[in-house]
Amino acid sequence: MTHALNILWDTTKNHWRRLVIWGLAFAVLTQVFMLIALIVRFQDLPNYTQFYDWGSNVAWIIQSTPSWSDIPPIIAEEWLIEIGFMNYDYGHGISEWSLNVIPSRMLVLFALGALVGLCLTLSQSRNCSLVEKRGLTAATGAGTILVAMTNATMSWVVCCAAPSWVVGLTMLGLGVSTSLAIQNFGTLISVSGFAVLGSLAFYLALSKSRLERTKRTNGVLSHA
Repeated sequence: MTHALNILWDTTKNHWRRLVIWGLAFAVLTQVFMLIALIVRFQDLPNYTQFYDWGSNVAWIIQSTPSWSDIPPIIAEEWLIEIGFMNYDYGHGISEWSLNVIPSRMLVLFALGALVGLCLTLSQSRNCSLVEKRGLTAATGAGTILVAMTNATMSWVVCCAAPSWVVGLTMLGLGVSTSLAIQNFGTLISVSGFAVLGSLAFYLALSKSRLERTKRTNGVLSHA
């Protein structure tokens, strides 16, 4: 087990640039994918973009919130950018849908992309059978979907206009009441996705450790 952990550390250290690129690409492309999904679903191009002073807002939250335990969850929901469609048929307009770029969610998606990159890097050094490759692909895909899905930040007026991952489920046809009922399980589902990917990375490192041990043993026996 110690050798497997060393392999994980060495792989991360030796390929950290690749993992950072994976993380950044995944975080950005996820936002692009969500925006495209909203445009396709509602057949409207976004007609407004709002930038928020995230740093000043965070500073104000820290200064004005009396309980320190309340500060992290409030900051976690602070917006950086809002891109959406405003319907001006109702007075000053109402935002029908929007994509909300939230730094805390971007950080989670960055970690997800880096972890996926780590799993792929570890798997490249293995000669897997077809069945094993399919199993690894399925596990990677399942973990990725669980985390990415529950960190979506789309809003729709039908779902109280609050940015949430359940908006995507509602867009796919799940009932609004059902979607809102499972909203509180988002953190648990996201943690489960990370657990799947983390377990996969450890499994790949452990397999590599066993393979290296076998090679060393065979080398010793061949020279005995």
